[in-house]
Amino acid sequence: MNRIAKLLGVMALAVPLGAMTGLASAAEQAQAAKADPAKGETLYTQGVPDRNVPACFSCHGTAGNSTAAVNPKLAGQQPEYTHKQLADFKAKTRDNPIMSLYAQALSDQDMKDIGAYLGKQQLKPATAKNKTTIEDGQKIYRAGIAAKGVPACAACHGPTGAGIPSQYPRIGGQYSEYTEAQLVAFRQGTRKNNSVMSTIAARMSDAEIKAVADYVAGVR
Repeated sequence: MNRIAKLLGVMALAVPLGAMTGLASAAEQAQAAKADPAKGETLYTQGVPDRNVPACFSCHGTAGNSTAAVNPKLAGQQPEYTHKQLADFKAKTRDNPIMSLYAQALSDQDMKDIGAYLGKQQLKPATAKNKTTIEDGQKIYRAGIAAKGVPACAACHGPTGAGIPSQYPRIGGQYSEYTEAQLVAFRQGTRKNNSVMSTIAARMSDAEIKAVADYVAGVR
């Protein structure tokens, strides 16, 4: 009887210990998966020299505020969106040879960390430039183009262009040249990582794309 009682006692102790080990492991995994803005800042400002990844700021500017229209402003972007785009570049489902090369060397955690850092930065927005198309751009952004089945941009990206966390990216204050280039890429099929945007852009003319892209640059 004593041997049986001792055996049962050992078994009773073993179960909680095993459960605690499982909980600790889960906690460690959760901690590892949590985005770290501080690590993201290091990656953004210093790159990963031992993996031949240059500092992101060399193209995208200090704190994500690019000074060249060919490179998008990333400050204040939804972290989930930044993570997805980097993952798409890595998987080559979004076409950009330079970004794909660098993304290949980043881990999923690296991408999350970079996204978390950029999401906390203050955007220095671009501005609209074309006064003659501002009204047309505003109509498209706020109401869409009903005759062509183009929905209002604001329906997904918000009235101020800030986007919706984990769903739609911030586009307000982005360079008009960059927004225009992406809409054209969606329309032409050279950018294929968002089927909804491909469908919408396919219904828009060059003039409509240019007008709304310029308006978006001034949205606050």
